[in-house]
Amino acid sequence: MKSTILKGRPMMIADSEDRLIDDIDTDQIYHNAHLAITDPKEMAQYAFGNLEGWHDFPQKAQPGDILFVGENFGAGSSRQHAVDCFIALGVSAIIGRSFGAIYRRNAINSGLPLLTLPEGPPEGVKQSSQITLNLETGDIVGPQGTLARAQPMSKVALDIYHADGLLNLVR
Repeated sequence: MKSTILKGRPMMIADSEDRLIDDIDTDQIYHNAHLAITDPKEMAQYAFGNLEGWHDFPQKAQPGDILFVGENFGAGSSRQHAVDCFIALGVSAIIGRSFGAIYRRNAINSGLPLLTLPEGPPEGVKQSSQITLNLETGDIVGPQGTLARAQPMSKVALDIYHADGLLNLVR
């Protein structure tokens, strides 16, 4: 069974003034020019390729990274590529103020943890080189202890996560 305790580097998807970027849509996450690509490993190189200031994200990303995003992350179409590109890069979870409804469903069905933290990350997260995220409690822990508590994953979302996706769960 996959661990519900994740350790990773926090990565703020923010603008030049260190404010989390709101309303990042699926076209900014994964441009429609690359929709013909069906191999998730190839999709990885295009993550955030249409988000100003983040074109080099695939080169900066490291397996285990935990992304912090603004409000309405993943708004727009039901583009599965916008989930798969992060999975291919090894992103372990995304914590956001809120998520587009279809994006949330696609991520959960694919086993990518999304947790909601309406107030956004506290300063301690931004200054940590590594955090621990408990998917069952929502606790976000840094070197000095608990920094915040996101909304934990539901039992259904955890079951899908443990199965490594909805299709594996129903098999």
